[in-house]
Amino acid sequence: MKEKLKRTCIGCRKKGEKQEFIRIVCNKQKEINVDFKQKLEGRGAYICKDTLCFQKMQKGNRLKNALKTNVDDKKYEELRGVIFDGK
Repeated sequence: MKEKLKRTCIGCRKKGEKQEFIRIVCNKQKEINVDFKQKLEGRGAYICKDTLCFQKMQKGNRLKNALKTNVDDKKYEELRGVIFDGK
């Protein structure tokens, strides 16, 4: 039986099934979005739905490394609003 591929949170490094995480994706147009359905095309990174993980991701600029594109503070605040405030 084939083992499911584990995903890793870029904040805390916890491993788990992809359904346990929120996916952030960067598409070909370099647009960064939260992919709640985990179906969008593009390079993705996974994070726990935890503010501490988000802070670690932002402080260490880990999203930039995972998505291989620049991420400014304005984009981090936008992502924080979408993930935690539903905006």
